[in-house]
Amino acid sequence: MSESKIALVTGAATGIGAACARALADQGLRVAVHYRGSEAAALELVEKLPDAFALRADLSDPEQVDGLIAELKERAGRLDVLVNNAGVNTNAPLPAMKLDDYDLVAGLTRGTWYLTKLALRRFMLRQKSGRIVNISSVVGHVGNRGQSPYTMAKAGLDAFTKSIAQELAGRPILVNSVAPGFIETEMTRDLPEEARNAILSRVPLGRMGTPEEVAEVVAWLATGATYVHGTVLHVNGGMYGG
Repeated sequence: MSESKIALVTGAATGIGAACARALADQGLRVAVHYRGSEAAALELVEKLPDAFALRADLSDPEQVDGLIAELKERAGRLDVLVNNAGVNTNAPLPAMKLDDYDLVAGLTRGTWYLTKLALRRFMLRQKSGRIVNISSVVGHVGNRGQSPYTMAKAGLDAFTKSIAQELAGRPILVNSVAPGFIETEMTRDLPEEARNAILSRVPLGRMGTPEEVAEVVAWLATGATYVHGTVLHVNGGMYGG
């Protein structure tokens, strides 16, 4: 059982999650790479990181979250950093959206809540140390057409950050959010040119961000930033300042 500091990054197989896993490994943490369906990508990432390991779970299923925590305890024995990055989105105008679309997003939101609860109870409160970084989104602050469940969830995640930061006041556990703007990922790479140009017109820096630019802020919150707590840090090229 390793005594290295351990980071768990959810939804870490690709995109921002994978960049966060790499950035934390560069800071000397041993990374648990969580994934749900992208097994090949997760295992490929693990091979590139020192002493990393993969954990599979559907976070919308409480029993699988219990299993993830149990496996983490068995394999690592501790948890120093939790990055709640896993997300899911649906796209449709509200009148056309189905209840199942909302439930898909809400199930993962519940899973994030439950995973964070277990991370605190089973590890961080006992260790008397820890960092939690929640990955929200600029759309939780400015809205986005056709994504009402997703924007609702991301706004709620920032409120969750502020609430548990107050609960943990006086304890050596810091909780913050990082709210990315429009980032070059698999999802945004396939946008039609017209939609991409419309997005870029709203970004003063005139370009999309990279997963690595988000990850460097996450790594700072996870390993430094000793007087930053209950804060939402925006990484969006000037699109929105909070």
